[in-house]
Amino acid sequence: MKRDDTLLLLQQISDKLDQFSEFSGKLVSWLVLAMVLLVSYDVAMRYYFLSGSIALQEMEWHLFSLIFLIGAAYTLKHDDHVRLDLFYKSRFMNDQHRAWVNLLGSLLLLIPFCILIITTSWPFVFQAYIHLEGSPDPGGLPYRWILKAGIPLGFTLLLLQGVADIAKNLKLILRDKS
Repeated sequence: MKRDDTLLLLQQISDKLDQFSEFSGKLVSWLVLAMVLLVSYDVAMRYYFLSGSIALQEMEWHLFSLIFLIGAAYTLKHDDHVRLDLFYKSRFMNDQHRAWVNLLGSLLLLIPFCILIITTSWPFVFQAYIHLEGSPDPGGLPYRWILKAGIPLGFTLLLLQGVADIAKNLKLILRDKS
């Protein structure tokens, strides 16, 4: 395969996966709106009508969990994740060095960690589904397996965005070599 064909293939892979992360991020942003409305309603009910609900409070942290898990890929795509910028943004690091750091970080840390979480969380989700696990609190929400299924889903999305980043950084490294 020629270098130009390889660069084009890497670009196509990263573009498709980026589009998917963008879509999932925009989709999960609606959960933020739902959570804000839910919290506002819950607070108003508790303080003005002295009426609280365990189910509403659980739904709030369920939504927060899903926003965090599913939004991680979108955050990585936009490079808004946490990193130690002391070295990464220093004047000693050019784009080529940053591409190598990102490539090695994705290959050695991000991808293996995502695979570990995905494979170890499936039995956790499966057990919750088999037993129809619900909230242990009276008046809490049923079907806790749906929330737990967000763990492998979120890390799968993160893994896919990691593959997109690997393709982008590899393209940058290969392009700059010529």
